This record gives sequence, structure tokens and C-alpha cells, in this order.
Amino acid sequence: MKEKPELMINGKRTDGRAPNELREIKIEVGPLKNAEGSAYLEWGNNKVLAAVFGPKEAQPKHIADPEKAIIKCRYSMAPFSSLEEHNRSGPNRRAIEISKVTKEVFENVIILESFPGSEIDIFVEILQSDGGTRAAGITAAAVALASSGIPMKDIPYGVSVGKAGDRLLLDLNKLEDNYSDADMPIAIAPKKDEVLLLQMDGTLTKEEFSKGMAMAKEAGAKIVKLQREALEGRYK
Repeated sequence: MKEKPELMINGKRTDGRAPNELREIKIEVGPLKNAEGSAYLEWGNNKVLAAVFGPKEAQPKHIADPEKAIIKCRYSMAPFSSLEEHNRSGPNRRAIEISKVTKEVFENVIILESFPGSEIDIFVEILQSDGGTRAAGITAAAVALASSGIPMKDIPYGVSVGKAGDRLLLDLNKLEDNYSDADMPIAIAPKKDEVLLLQMDGTLTKEEFSKGMAMAKEAGAKIVKLQREALEGRYK
């Protein structure tokens, strides 16, 4: 059995961060010219490409909703994105699950009634993976959607909180994700502080949960600022 590594040494994490410190985030808007909206995001060692196509006629026609648009979402990891994904082809159960929860996040913010009978396609491709990819994918897809001009009530963001021993950690990397005692990915619509995604692997006490949510929202203010700066920079 593989020995569990130390995730905290002298108050610092293995990558040198403090417990409540985000990894560096960079966002570029519009890298894909053929998409209605697109974004490229680097979040620590994660590299994520998001693209939006539509609204367009729903295909096949029998899936169309005459009252609103439907969303199709595909989250996938490139075969070269990590050691675990190497040589793997096609979506696995994890990718299908993340595609579903990402779709549900955006069903709550896109004004679907504006496009009855149509579909909106969202693609999230993980080019390089180092933990927290569902949060990074949601953050990138939100920017891609905003750049597409599709009307939304808000621009959501994602972030994760976890626990190593008795210490809460913000924004888990791959090592922490693998060996932490809890991992809680969250997506929030910041205008109304509305939680759109909340999952948990492991356990947290009520007090830890409350503190973790506060950490996520504090980090969210920084993520939202980066999202808006990327979008403003594109159109200045």
C-alpha cells in the first residue's frame, strides 16, 4: 500500500501555498475563431479550453423544447492531459458525471426562454490536469458563454475546498485531491451568492463546512475579478 504523503509541512502546502491561497489563474478570451464564444484558462498547472456554439436548431428535432433552449455539455480530458488519462479514449464515468453537473450549472444562469426550440453546445476540454478541473472548467465555460453574447443572469465561477488532517485547504491540486480527507467542489453565481454546484467526497463537520464555504466565497471575489478583467480586455 502506497504511503500517504504529508500535505502540510511547517504550515505550507507541497506547492508552497498557504492553506487559504489560490493557485495563479490566467484567462484569455476568444482563442477559437469558429466558436460563438471561447476561453482559455490556466489555473495552476491546469490548462483548459472552453467553447460555445449556438444557439442553433436543436438536433435531432424531437429533443427540441418549444418553450426554451436546451443545453448540451461535454467535459472531456485529452488523452495526454495526465498520466491517468494517457491512451484512454472516449468519455469515462467521471467525464459523463462532470458534463452533467456542468450542464446543470448553466441551466440555472442562461436565459433559455430567449431561444425556444434551439440548442446551445458547451465544450470543456482539459488539455493538462492537476486537480480541480471541474471548477476550472466551469470558470472557463462561464467566460466563453459571456463572450458569446448569449444572455445570462450571472457569470458563475467554480472553486474547491478540502481538508488535510484538521486543516482546511482552498483550491486542491492533484496530490491534495488524491490524498486529502475531504474534497468539496463548489460553483456559485456571485450576484445573489447562489450555490449552483455543491459536491463532497469525504466528510466535514458543520463548522468546517461553514468555514470552507466562506473560504470559497472569499476566493470567488478574486476569480470573478479575473473573469471580468479578461472579458473587458477582449473588448477594449
